[in-house]
Amino acid sequence: MEFFFNPQSIAVIGATPTRFKNGYSILRNLMSGYQGKVYPVNPRYEEALGFPCFPSVRAIPDKVDLAIIIVPAAMVPQAVEECAARGVPGVMIESGGFAEIGPKGKILQQQLVDIAKRTGIRIWGPNCMGLVDAKHGYVFSFMHSRKFREQLTAGRVSLVVQSGMLSAAFLVDLMSNGLMGISKVCSVGNKVDVNECDVLEYLLADPDTGVVGLYLESFVDGRRFMELCRRSAKPVVVLKGGKSRKGAEAAMSHTASLAGNQRIISGALAQAGVREAKDFRQMADICRSLAIVPPRPAGQTGRIAVLTFSGGAGILSADFIEEMGLSVADLAEETYDQLRKLFPEWRPVSNPVDLYPVIEDGTDVFGEAVKAALADPGVDAVFFHSNTGEAGHVQKMADLSKAAGKPLFIWTLGTKENTYEMYTIARACELLVYQDIYRACECMAAVFQQPKPTDILSERQERTTTVSLNSELQNIIDTAAGPLDEYVSKNILKACGVPTVEEQIVTSTAQAKETASCMGMPVVMKGLQPGGVHKTELGLVDLDIKTGRAAGKSYSALMKKMKGTGRVLMQKQVHGKVELIIGLVRDSQFGPCVMFGVGGIMAEVLDDVVFAVAPLTHRDALNLIARLRSRKLLNGFRGAPPVNRDEMAQILVAVGDLGAACPRIREIDVNPLIITDNGPVAVDTTIVLKEPENNAS
Repeated sequence: MEFFFNPQSIAVIGATPTRFKNGYSILRNLMSGYQGKVYPVNPRYEEALGFPCFPSVRAIPDKVDLAIIIVPAAMVPQAVEECAARGVPGVMIESGGFAEIGPKGKILQQQLVDIAKRTGIRIWGPNCMGLVDAKHGYVFSFMHSRKFREQLTAGRVSLVVQSGMLSAAFLVDLMSNGLMGISKVCSVGNKVDVNECDVLEYLLADPDTGVVGLYLESFVDGRRFMELCRRSAKPVVVLKGGKSRKGAEAAMSHTASLAGNQRIISGALAQAGVREAKDFRQMADICRSLAIVPPRPAGQTGRIAVLTFSGGAGILSADFIEEMGLSVADLAEETYDQLRKLFPEWRPVSNPVDLYPVIEDGTDVFGEAVKAALADPGVDAVFFHSNTGEAGHVQKMADLSKAAGKPLFIWTLGTKENTYEMYTIARACELLVYQDIYRACECMAAVFQQPKPTDILSERQERTTTVSLNSELQNIIDTAAGPLDEYVSKNILKACGVPTVEEQIVTSTAQAKETASCMGMPVVMKGLQPGGVHKTELGLVDLDIKTGRAAGKSYSALMKKMKGTGRVLMQKQVHGKVELIIGLVRDSQFGPCVMFGVGGIMAEVLDDVVFAVAPLTHRDALNLIARLRSRKLLNGFRGAPPVNRDEMAQILVAVGDLGAACPRIREIDVNPLIITDNGPVAVDTTIVLKEPENNAS
C-alpha cells in the first residue's frame, strides 16, 4: 500500500491542459504539493502544464509507482492492462461509470476484478475521489477548489470514505469551518480491490494518524475489519450508510427475521471496540475529540464539573451528562472553598457552577474557576461554557488542562466570526470546542468510554472453541437440509451444554397417557412436521394438559391434523415471568452471529435484540447482555428470579461455538428461553441447515 500513499512517481492517464476538466485539476493539484515525478499520459497532447505528455504509459522511460486514471469508463480496463504490463504496482481509478450505474457498468467493473486477480496489480477505486494527505501536502484528486488547498490543515484524524463526492464536500466543509485538522482522507469508491481493511491497516500503522473515522456503505471482509479494530491502539469511529433489513423475507426463524443488516453491524462494531456515529458531523467531532484527548486512566470514569454563564445551560448539561452514562461530579469541600472566594457570601455554589453573577467583577473568574475544578481529585474533566468573549483566555485554559492532566471541553455560543475565532485558537491549543451542548456531552462519553485493546484481546487469545457431538447428531448436521424438528434441534443444543426442557417423543395414545403421568402435570404437546417451524400458527401446540386422558386426546388430534406425516413431542410445562430469545444467524459480511433479546410472543412486538459475532468470549457474552435495552428485566423484575448473567453468558458462548464449528448451520432459534426458579430452560428450538450446494438458491 505504500506506493498509494508515498509514490516516488505518478502517471496521470487522461491528463489534459484544458481548464476545468478533471485531468487538468489532478495535474494542478499535484503541482501544488507533490514533490515526486509527474508523467501526464494523453496521446492528444505533446505537453500539459509544462510537463511533456506521453502517448501511453508504456512510453514513459522511467519507473512509475502509481497511475491515476481519469478517462471514460470504457477505456479504463485497457489502461489498467497497460499499467500491469508496464510493471506499475498500483492504479487509482477516479473515473465513474461502473457498477454504480447498472448492468453495463457492472460488466466493466468485473473486467477490473479479473485484471487484478490475473496480474496482481492493486486497484484503488473506481468511482472515487482518491487521496488527500494534509501532512505532506498531497492531493491525488481532481478536487479543484483553490480555497480548499489553502485551508488544508494538518491534524491527527484520518478519514476513509466510500462515497466520492461526499468525501470531497465533507472535507471542504471541515476545512472552511475550521473544525479540525486532517492527516489523510481516502475515498475508496467501489472497492474493486483495495478496500476499507487495506486502508485501515495502513492508517493504524501510520505515525501521522491518531484516530481513524470511516464512512462505509458495505464491508468487504467484516471479520478482518473487526480483528484490525480489536488489535488497534488507535480509536476507530464508523458511520454506516445503507442501513436496511434485507434478507428478512427469506428468514425461517425469529432470529433471522429480527436480524436486519444494521443490528448485526452495530453489534460487531461494539464487540470490536469501535465507536459508531450517526452522522458525518458527529463522526468528525468524535474523531477530533479522541485525537486530542488520550485514553483516560482507569480511575477516571467521567465525573464532570460544569462551569456555565447560564443556569439553564447548566441544567441541560447535567441532564445530557447523566444520559450519556457519565456523572456530574460531587465537588470536594476544598473546591467549594476556592469557588466561594469568587462569589458574594449570599450566593450558594453548586455543580453546575453558574458564573454569571461574577463574570463582570474584574477578577479572572474563568481562570480561577477552571483551576479549582481541575484540581479536584473527584473531577475527571471540566465542561466550560463560553459566549465567545473568552477567546483570549483559551491559551491559559489549555495550559491549566495540560498541567492537571485532565481534559477541558468548551461549548461556545456567539456570532459566526467569534465562533470561528474560538475554533481556530482552540485547535491551535489542542482544546475541544463545540457549538452544541449535546454534542459536547456525546464526545465526553466517547472519550471516557473507550475500550482498552488489551481487555478486548486478552481473553480471546486464551480461548479455544470446541464442539463435540455424537455420531448420530453430527450425521444429521452433515447430511440434512432445511429446518430440523424441535426435538432434534434441542438434542443438539443440549449436547453443547444448553439447558433444555424435559421432553419425550410419544408414538401412541397409550404412551401419551403413561408419559404424562410419569412426567408430572401439566404437560405441553406439540406436533412436529417435516419443514414446519411455526407450530402455534399451524394449530399444533396444546398447552396446560393436566390429565392422562387429555394427553391421549391431544395425541390423536395432533396426528389427525398432521395427516400421519409427523410425530408428537411431549414436554414438561415450565413457568417463568421472563422469556428470552437466543439465536444465531449467518451473515454474509460477518459470518455466524449470536442474538440475544426479549423473547416469547413479545419478541417481534418489543423488538429488543442485540447481536455479536461468533465465537464469543465470556466477556463478549456479558457485554452482549449489557447492551439489551430491557436489561432491567434480568435483575428480578416484579418477583421474577434474577438471571444469572454468567450462566446466560455460557449459553450464548455455547450457541456461538456451535455456529462457528458447523458452517452448515444457517440459523438457530431458541424462543422462548424461560427463566425458571431453577435457572434458564430452552423450551422451543429450531436449527435450520443450509441446502446442499448443488441445490442452494
